[in-house]
Amino acid sequence: MKAMSPKLLIRAAACGFILTVLLSFTGFSAQCSALEQNVLRLHVLANSDSDADQAVKLRVRDAVLEEAARWYGDADDFDEALAAVCTHLESLEAAANGVLCAEGVDYRAKAEVCDMYFSTRTYDSGSLPAGKYRTLRVSLGAAEGQNWWCVVFPSLCVAGASDVDDLPDGTEEIVTDAQHFEVKFKAAELFNSLRALFDD
Repeated sequence: MKAMSPKLLIRAAACGFILTVLLSFTGFSAQCSALEQNVLRLHVLANSDSDADQAVKLRVRDAVLEEAARWYGDADDFDEALAAVCTHLESLEAAANGVLCAEGVDYRAKAEVCDMYFSTRTYDSGSLPAGKYRTLRVSLGAAEGQNWWCVVFPSLCVAGASDVDDLPDGTEEIVTDAQHFEVKFKAAELFNSLRALFDD
């Protein structure tokens, strides 16, 4: 029997390595998908990049998070939290507008729930992989300034908040030990960036 050439051996080893990486990524991809389907993000778009508008954006963020927690605070899972937020969009928008009125600015807020693509983000309590997430989006005025991302449910991004117990089973380690999954996070971001090109 003829021995395999070194070139063929290298190719076979490379194929085996790629297959191993793909198989390991398959499980990680499923975990990322579970996060996408069970995390409600917050996206606040500032009116402009002026210092004043950026400061207002952060005050609106705090008010919206506080108001949202009033409605989903007793939620046992993502579906309940999402239903509560969707049902009370008017009160969330009113909370944002209350801040804008108090600040004396001449623009108002619009709150909506939509699907948005996010790159990998790191918060105080951990990291979330890139992907398309259900999002509470609050647009301030012209919404042309730098924006701010957070997590409404479970509460992960506010200092001192760490509701990782509300994450889907098997995903807690991804969020809290992102450094261990750094390469997979990059792969997920590349994959989701390519996937986003084909979405409407």
